[in-house]
Amino acid sequence: MEQVADEKNGGQLQWVRTEVDLDNHVKVPSPDLNQVESADMYVEDYVSNLSRTKISMSIPMWDLHLLNIRTSKAESVGILRVHHSIGDGVSLMSLFMSCSRKVSDPDALPTLPASKKQKPCSSSGGFLQRFIRLFSVLLIYWNTLVDVVMFLITILFLDDTKTPLKGPSGVGSTPRRIVHRIVSLDDIKLVKNAMNATINDVMVGVTQAALSRYLNRKYGKSKKGGGGAAGNSNLPKNIRLRATSFVNLRPYLGNEDISETMKSSSDVKLGNLIGYVLFPFTIALREDALDYVRSAKATGKRKKATLEAIYTYFMAKTFNKFFGAKWGSFPTQTTLWFSNVPGPQEEITFFGHQVAYIAPTCYGQPNALMIHVVSYANKINIILSVDEGIVPNPHQLCDDLEESLKLIKDAVIYKGLADCNVY
Repeated sequence: MEQVADEKNGGQLQWVRTEVDLDNHVKVPSPDLNQVESADMYVEDYVSNLSRTKISMSIPMWDLHLLNIRTSKAESVGILRVHHSIGDGVSLMSLFMSCSRKVSDPDALPTLPASKKQKPCSSSGGFLQRFIRLFSVLLIYWNTLVDVVMFLITILFLDDTKTPLKGPSGVGSTPRRIVHRIVSLDDIKLVKNAMNATINDVMVGVTQAALSRYLNRKYGKSKKGGGGAAGNSNLPKNIRLRATSFVNLRPYLGNEDISETMKSSSDVKLGNLIGYVLFPFTIALREDALDYVRSAKATGKRKKATLEAIYTYFMAKTFNKFFGAKWGSFPTQTTLWFSNVPGPQEEITFFGHQVAYIAPTCYGQPNALMIHVVSYANKINIILSVDEGIVPNPHQLCDDLEESLKLIKDAVIYKGLADCNVY
């Protein structure tokens, strides 16, 4: 499929069937290994250079780059670049997983972490139960009203505080430096179980802690060893720093063969079906590292009791239809994008090749920083996509993320909150 302009409909882009010439899509560069000082840096530079180019709209909008070079993490690297109009992260991850198989069972599809399903509310019950249900519904509608109004205010004039992480207008057209850091999923599950939180709560807490450390260093010399006493903070007061956080609005399809499911059901929706919420981050140095997770958990609980994501999805579609893509794009007033996508629970192969890691990300976003989090087997990969003019040292930010997770994990162990069973 490719997109072409429909001249009879005002030049609106339409999907049409087309034949695919693989020579136009599959690239296999041949680097001179004698000239490559660092394989990791070669791959990083290669990906960064891709962000300087656009995908041709005259052919199906994807390409695959196969780098036969051994890095510190893999024997070779495959880079699949896909235009966002083809699908969002969940859609593309579902398609990817339907093409992969378990290492332990070459005939079996990979499995995803099971989501907890809420028990349906019974219509029976006393007055108190009915009152609580009514109050919960009213609370959701009230929260939705507040969030939608705040979203509109943000679009009109409410910018985040200007910090060393906040990009200027037009930052969406700049090249990106893309780096990633792999951490232990077991460490995150240990904190999750100890705090009675979710993996997303823990990762947001870790990100809040890391951004606080990074900005504190930028605003002044931080305390040696990354101390957290408020008296040593160089951070300005009342920093408004928010993330545009993405919410999947469809059932996750990764446990099924997508091609077979699409043949048997008309309810399968790929493409783009995501809403987004404005997620405020707490930027401060904490004496207790667990406060970052507590803050993330409280905000996450509040954001679950709202229909903000559904409303922003339809608002974006409406703005895009009547005012063009510029008004239908994501809000530029926030500091970063944040996305957390669950991946396969076990190691997988992709057309017979064992996968070492998965690192999805984006470029072209109207923010100087994007953070993707994806799980794979017993690992979590944190991927940063940054404008080097705003974030010139993304590896340092990766160090801050890794160190923040360690401090939070150590705090759990020190306080005796750790559960021996991290699963």
